[in-house]
Amino acid sequence: MEYEGHENQKIYDVDIEKEMRKSFLDYSMSVIISRALPDVRDGLKPVHRRILYTMYEDGLYPERAYKKCATTVGAVLGRYHPHGDASVYDALVRLAQDFSMRYMLVDGHGNFGSVDGDPPAAYRYTEAKMSKISLEMLTDIDKETVDYGPNFDDSHQEPKVLPSRYPNLLVNGSSGIAVGMATNIAPHNLRETIDAVCLLLKNPDATLDELMECIKGPDFPTGGIIMGRSGIRAAYATGRGKITVRAKAEIVERSNGRFQIVVTELPYQVNKARLIESISDLVKEKRLEGISNCDDHSDREGMRITIDVKRDASPNVVLNNLFKNTNMQITFGAIHLAIVNGEPKILTLKQMLEYYIQHQLEVILRRTIFDLKKAQERAHILEALKVALDFIDEVIAILRSSKSIQDGKNRLMERFGFDDVQAQAIVQMRLGQLTGMEKDKLEAELKALMEKIEDCNDIIAREERRRDIIIEESQEIARKFGDERRTAIETVSGEMDVEDLIKEEDCVITFTSFGYVKRQKLDTYQIQHRGGRGVSGMSRREEDTPTEMFITSTHDYVMFFSDKGRVYRLKGYEIPEGSRASKGINIVNLLPLEGEEKITGMIRVKREYEHEMYLVMVTKQGLIKRTELSAFDNVRKKGLIALSLRDDDSLVWTRLTDGSRDLLVATRKGYCIRFNETDVRTMGRGAAGVRAIKLREGDDVIGMSILRENGRVLTVSETGYGRLTPISDYRLQSRGGMGIKNYREENGDVAAIRVVDDNDDVIIINDSGVIIRIAVNEIRECARPSKGVRVMKIEDGGNVVALARVPHEDGGQTDSVDNNVEDEEITGDDEVVEAEASDEE
Repeated sequence: MEYEGHENQKIYDVDIEKEMRKSFLDYSMSVIISRALPDVRDGLKPVHRRILYTMYEDGLYPERAYKKCATTVGAVLGRYHPHGDASVYDALVRLAQDFSMRYMLVDGHGNFGSVDGDPPAAYRYTEAKMSKISLEMLTDIDKETVDYGPNFDDSHQEPKVLPSRYPNLLVNGSSGIAVGMATNIAPHNLRETIDAVCLLLKNPDATLDELMECIKGPDFPTGGIIMGRSGIRAAYATGRGKITVRAKAEIVERSNGRFQIVVTELPYQVNKARLIESISDLVKEKRLEGISNCDDHSDREGMRITIDVKRDASPNVVLNNLFKNTNMQITFGAIHLAIVNGEPKILTLKQMLEYYIQHQLEVILRRTIFDLKKAQERAHILEALKVALDFIDEVIAILRSSKSIQDGKNRLMERFGFDDVQAQAIVQMRLGQLTGMEKDKLEAELKALMEKIEDCNDIIAREERRRDIIIEESQEIARKFGDERRTAIETVSGEMDVEDLIKEEDCVITFTSFGYVKRQKLDTYQIQHRGGRGVSGMSRREEDTPTEMFITSTHDYVMFFSDKGRVYRLKGYEIPEGSRASKGINIVNLLPLEGEEKITGMIRVKREYEHEMYLVMVTKQGLIKRTELSAFDNVRKKGLIALSLRDDDSLVWTRLTDGSRDLLVATRKGYCIRFNETDVRTMGRGAAGVRAIKLREGDDVIGMSILRENGRVLTVSETGYGRLTPISDYRLQSRGGMGIKNYREENGDVAAIRVVDDNDDVIIINDSGVIIRIAVNEIRECARPSKGVRVMKIEDGGNVVALARVPHEDGGQTDSVDNNVEDEEITGDDEVVEAEASDEE
């Protein structure tokens, strides 16, 4: 109904419900499309796009000086963004925060906030310019590669999307809350994301599993540890997923014997100051027990939060309670919502990559069309100039006799068939261009232009050319700006198809006397000749020494045996990978050890075995026990009892056998005994074992090896001497005897023994952490109990502490061989004391 209002104004009756619905829908779409959600093509919200484009327009390039943020904020508001200055400045600040952006798009100078939640300084104090990688977002924008639209008052044209030469939506992620919907996309590693783009360009039918071989998972700027892959896979497969992220925390033992939890990385978007405050509050409220102190020692070198554990508390229990009750463990709810063709849409990983590739194909096509147009325009002019130079005298005569420039142009067009553009170029030609050299340059330029035109036409005609160009240019960006992954991904027991996502490969597992373990790729160690000094194998505390090393597969089980007679089990890939010089991670971070319990041995166990195998365990005091491996098929997370021990004894050696092998048990003072394992009857897990060798006073067991055909016994002393001895030199005896002499005591204590073949290498470690790898066939064979040859140079006061057998490797580094050694050939001397076998259990 219509009414006459004041001064002839008309008033209309409107249904309030319809009006509210229409107004709210308009507002909702404005928030969704123009404010809160990123575009799938460049991964930017409008405010971020306007900030970058304004800085580009104003020439705030990386190589130029910083400019006040107030200038940039004002320019963005005045040209493109009709909202409050706080919204623009907050968006600019986030682009410059290294803890918010995986790859910062703005290079900030001044206080831009901190991970503690400190606010940035006001924009009149801070300065900013574009970062180097942000230039890649705007590369070729001046070549009509993207569409433009009017700004809010039609005074400027702004890009609707940026060229974005790398997949920024995945690389830097995005988060935002619109009306009735929200997005939360995690940041990813640039190299991994570009690898996935290249894979999809080469193989458009690539599966999710193949893409996940490139993109392992989110890579947060603050690091942290992602627990499990199921949430990652769900997010990539459906567009939604819950990803559990933990702080990177390590349990370390202090010099006073007490444990300390050291946190060096936090989950994404966790406020450090609030976390420490919440821990303190929970301790005061008695909801967290076992914590005596919590301090923040973070500095310019990095984050470091220390949490002191009380003497009577278990550090593993305290750490698990911290994960459970604080933001040291969070759930990142991934929602892959982005704007696609003007509509919000939930996207899978493959869809996000496909939309980005479509955008890049269009960018390359439009850039090539632009280059082709410019090349054709230039070639058109050069063709006219070439004709003019060929008839230069006639051209000059026409121009000299013309009444005006326009008259001259018209006569040239009539005489030579030029168009207006060509005639104009000839009229403006400089006299210097009449030289022969300039004519040659013109012809060379024309030839290059014709080749470029041909190439552009080929790119336009063939999509595979455009795909190859994207691959080449993307890989160049990865080389310039790519870095290593910051966020680790750890497996969680019980997850399905975890092993399918992990490459199976051989690796070296190293374990130290202070309980540090690490996994390394086998090619870390290169072969050297005997007598070399070796390369540094790990960084460690001065009094720490490596004690165990062996080769295994990432998919095999690694069984850990403690001095208390308990056994634990991990997959090879569950042991964190470390560099050659890193000290690794303390085993208490991986296994639920109790009190003073220490790990003393590790063995490799295949995932599947066809026939029954046996675990043979030897204690420091010379007891031996044999148990069927199947008794340990179901090792609980808290471990199992492997054998019962006396108070003064500890488990030190464990080997896997097939049930019929000869064993060699050696002692530190140079004695050994050989007997068949059938002399030791099989026992249950709770048994204590029987006597293997009767020890002399002050002696203890240092090694137990399984003898095999064509093998030889390698004995290495603590002083760095080694000797190969035929197995036949060690005659078979009854279990429980005092053994025969293997090495003379005056030549030093024995460090280790191994049974080796000629096609083996051995890795020797001393107590300084130095490692050397030598070929077995370089070590001389000597009769028992001779001193042997020098296999490793030992500094004064040093000792050899560990020996590992590995497959032979040809080539590699070499050191000079020390030939000034004592190779005494001593035979005989079978000091033997037989003893009746003892079956004490």
